[in-house]
Amino acid sequence: QVQLVESGGGLVQSGGSLRLSCEASGLNFRDYVIAWFRRAPGMEREGVACIRPSNGDTSFADAVKDRFSISADNPKKTVYLQMNSVKPEDTGVYYCAVLIIFGNGNVNINTILPRHDAEFDYRGQGTQVTVSS
Repeated sequence: QVQLVESGGGLVQSGGSLRLSCEASGLNFRDYVIAWFRRAPGMEREGVACIRPSNGDTSFADAVKDRFSISADNPKKTVYLQMNSVKPEDTGVYYCAVLIIFGNGNVNINTILPRHDAEFDYRGQGTQVTVSS
């Protein structure tokens, strides 16, 4: 059974940094994408960043692309979201989700973040990030 556990959230001042981790267990698939989403109170879910560990492809939301980075430690099945120069609007519950890639693997990484939540195969419970101004 696949489980995703997020960690690293907390309270940070505007302009500060935070690193979130998404650790996957039971993820025994050859190819997949791990994406980070966030949900702020009263707001819709927003795709933040994603990575395809098999080839290193990444994609970012415009709101974070110059401030956040994403990386994967394949042996540890862990994906990290490095958040720099955070802003109050980055506040929210951050969770990771996995989309398994089957077949010939012909997937455009830039099509991942806009996908509906139901298209993802597994998701974690989330970790709270609060940015104070």
